[in-house]
Amino acid sequence: MEFTLHRVFPESIKIEWNTLLEESISHVPFLRYEYLHTWWQTRGGGEWPEAELAIITAEEEGRLIGIAPLFMANHNGKLELLFLGSIEISDYLDLIVREGDLNRFVEGTLDFLLRTEDLKWESLDLYNLLDGTPSLIALEQAAARIGHVIETTRLQHSPFIPLPGDWETYLAGIDKKQRHEIRRKMRRVEEAGTAVRWYIVEDSSTLEAETNAFISLMENDEDKLKFLTQNMREHIHLTIRCAFDAGCLQLAFLEVNGEKAAGYLSFDYLGRMWIYNSGLDWKFSEYSPGWVLLGNLIRSAIESGHTEFDFMRGDEDYKYRFGAVDRFVMRLVISKN
Repeated sequence: MEFTLHRVFPESIKIEWNTLLEESISHVPFLRYEYLHTWWQTRGGGEWPEAELAIITAEEEGRLIGIAPLFMANHNGKLELLFLGSIEISDYLDLIVREGDLNRFVEGTLDFLLRTEDLKWESLDLYNLLDGTPSLIALEQAAARIGHVIETTRLQHSPFIPLPGDWETYLAGIDKKQRHEIRRKMRRVEEAGTAVRWYIVEDSSTLEAETNAFISLMENDEDKLKFLTQNMREHIHLTIRCAFDAGCLQLAFLEVNGEKAAGYLSFDYLGRMWIYNSGLDWKFSEYSPGWVLLGNLIRSAIESGHTEFDFMRGDEDYKYRFGAVDRFVMRLVISKN
């Protein structure tokens, strides 16, 4: 296996990158070439103003075998290698490799990192690995064999809804009180005599204006307002455009009398909905716009044959009230001994 260190994004393997991802142990939207390239343009919306690219690829007989999408930065007082996409705005990260090649790719990557003089790293700090990924065990075992220090911790809840084949079956599977509440709030809006509609953005010519409207809804939350630096706003614009061009954007709004009351930014990818962010206008709280829009999005996902509604990171109560079940994202730190 021949390993290569890339200090700039390797455009020549963009197609091969995404083709490998389709067969990889973790096929998630945050590992697509376009997403990570966009993330790197703004350094994660300004999260990493000083960082160096350190993508490692492995080839064998002209075939791409694996990708370790990494960058190097000072973190926790050390010079660390982290996954591209870390930490705040990419919910799931991993190595990109077929399961049959995983162990030898991991062993070869760790050996390459030890031999490469261009990278003066002290530890690998790998955030946002899903708890079921086989790369966790492979990395732990390979690191232990060469005497590295390993620390694995559970980072965050990442709840999701396994979707059944129809809306009524979904409702029947959640808590009775919550089922009644969803129905009541959706029915109340329908019967309110007020002009209420929800829609998904499909027109490229309106995308920038709709993105600005979504960011305005986010600004109504004090914590999100602090999060929305100029760099982060640029990142959101680029990410939405990137997802739209890739055909996997779902930017949805609920309007009351022509005004936007709630919005959800999601990725429609691989038959699953990945719920990325949301915003509300609190002056419409009597209509429960967030709940009503979310209920409509879940029903739409079921009716269009989606198999999963992934809320991703965060243990907010409403996710479980809509029937989500838990899984977790992990952090793996491998330090030189």
